[in-house]
Amino acid sequence: MKKNILLILKLIAAVIMLQTLFFKFTGAQQSIDLFTKIAGDQEALMRIGTGVVELIASILLFVPNKTWLGAGLAVGTMFGAVMSHVTILGIEHNNDGGALFAGALITLIASGILLFMNKKHLPFIGNR
Repeated sequence: MKKNILLILKLIAAVIMLQTLFFKFTGAQQSIDLFTKIAGDQEALMRIGTGVVELIASILLFVPNKTWLGAGLAVGTMFGAVMSHVTILGIEHNNDGGALFAGALITLIASGILLFMNKKHLPFIGNR
C-alpha cells in the first residue's frame, strides 16, 4: 500500500513538472511572459534553468535511493514557483484560473511528502 502511494505521489509531481517543459524549452510566449515578470532581463536563463532542474527532479524521483534528491529539488523549485505567484504573478496568471499556481502547490505538497517519506536517505540526517 505504501509503495502504491509513493508511486502515485511521484507520478503526480513528475507529470506536472514535465508537462510544462515543452513551453519552457520551446520559448512559448506565455512562458516568456511569465518569466519576464519574474526575472526581467534574465528571463531565458531562469526559464531554461528552471526547466532543467524540473527535468532532473522528475527523473530522480524514480531512481532508487535518489528519490530524496528529486523530491528536494522539486520542493525548492515549487516553493519558488508558489512564492512567485503569491508575490509577483498573482494566483491567477494570464487568465489560467489559477491552474499554474494549483499545479505548483500540488507538486510542492507531493514532493514534500516524498521528501519526508525518504528522510532516511538524506545525507547527514538520514541514518541516525
